[in-house]
Amino acid sequence: MSVEAHIGSLRKSIPQEVKMVAVSKFHPAEMIREAYAQGQRIFGESRVQELVSKQAELPKDIEWHFIGGLQRNKVKQIAPFVSLIHSLDSERLMLEIEKQGAACERVIPCLLQVHIAEEETKSGFTPDECRQFLKSSRWRECTHVQLAGVMGMATYTDDREQVRKEFRLLKSLFDVCKEQFFLHDPSFCEISMGMSGDYPIAIEEGSSMVRLGSLIFGER
Repeated sequence: MSVEAHIGSLRKSIPQEVKMVAVSKFHPAEMIREAYAQGQRIFGESRVQELVSKQAELPKDIEWHFIGGLQRNKVKQIAPFVSLIHSLDSERLMLEIEKQGAACERVIPCLLQVHIAEEETKSGFTPDECRQFLKSSRWRECTHVQLAGVMGMATYTDDREQVRKEFRLLKSLFDVCKEQFFLHDPSFCEISMGMSGDYPIAIEEGSSMVRLGSLIFGER
């Protein structure tokens, strides 16, 4: 199947209000153009260098999401244009994003990355650390960082119930954070969870944004 056919079929299965991030990392610009021709505008990259070079050569109305672990010394390269950083996982990273956002005179939207999986390889705040981070209120001083929601990845497993339980945990954390810290802030609205292998469960559990790579572009 072509990129065009994949996108057409996914749009039938994904509710209109759920955003679809086309994970284009490691795929060439031509394939991104194919998806773009089908109306896809949100693309996800996980390597700064690759993102910078693609952003330079592809249409300017693309919303680029950074979806991988972000090193502080690389924030400067994407700060001028990135639409959303999915992986804010420490106060130190937040302070660097604030600094680079101020230098570009931009407010940079970010998601709090939460570790919900039973896997050591996944990173992010634990749910408790996430609540403590928000309680500390230092983020309120960062006027060039906009906290836009949460992101989490489920354990890579065939156990659907475990995956569901982890997504449910992230949704309940989002609800608590929304009520305690962002009740009157409409921009705190995203729950980024669900990838090619588990996105239907994520949508059932309240995801507002799914990240799909192989289902759009095929296996690398």
